[in-house]
Amino acid sequence: MRPRVESAQVRDIILAVDVSGSMTAPDFVDATGQRRDRLYVTKQAVYDFIQNRKARPEDRYGMDRIGLLLYASYAWIQTPLTLDYSLIEHDLTDIEIDQRDEKHNRTAIGSAIGLAVSNLNKSPAKSRVIVLLTDGINNHGSLDPITAADLAKRFGMRVYTIGAGSAVPRSAVARDNPIDEEAMKKIAEVTGAKYYRATDLASLQQAYDEINK
Repeated sequence: MRPRVESAQVRDIILAVDVSGSMTAPDFVDATGQRRDRLYVTKQAVYDFIQNRKARPEDRYGMDRIGLLLYASYAWIQTPLTLDYSLIEHDLTDIEIDQRDEKHNRTAIGSAIGLAVSNLNKSPAKSRVIVLLTDGINNHGSLDPITAADLAKRFGMRVYTIGAGSAVPRSAVARDNPIDEEAMKKIAEVTGAKYYRATDLASLQQAYDEINK
């Protein structure tokens, strides 16, 4: 049964996940010691984040609305803001990266923040938060990430940023597109949030856990 909640009392959270080609770099190791790509462990960490926002693990619905935004050469809403977490979990499972598809060749961080702000600005929620994960630099789109962060600040939104990737990149694409940590720190600072650096599965999960709290 769907819980009855007042829209103004919930938190609205958009999880923005980078799905550019470099996210296929296999430089993370999971709990079993098996090497995994960045997207695989990110999906696991996002899944854990969603689970932790439920009152009970078996619940289908949460008390805060969560939306899933994906971005590479451009940004799009994969799952609109919803209390039905099963929808997000389903969409999360289906995320794949086809490096032959041009839409995965670039990283439009500014566009991702801009689209998230546009969606959250329609919300009457008491708290509106963007959690943006990337493993690269902004190299596409017409909106500068810092300008987008200023826009988020103007509307009272916080943007937590996560830089994901091993300290020793294992692919040419990853090496050629290092994380712009200065920009990620600035985005978080401007909006009153925090930047996290995740170099392995444990630190990635810890970042999402800390934001959850």
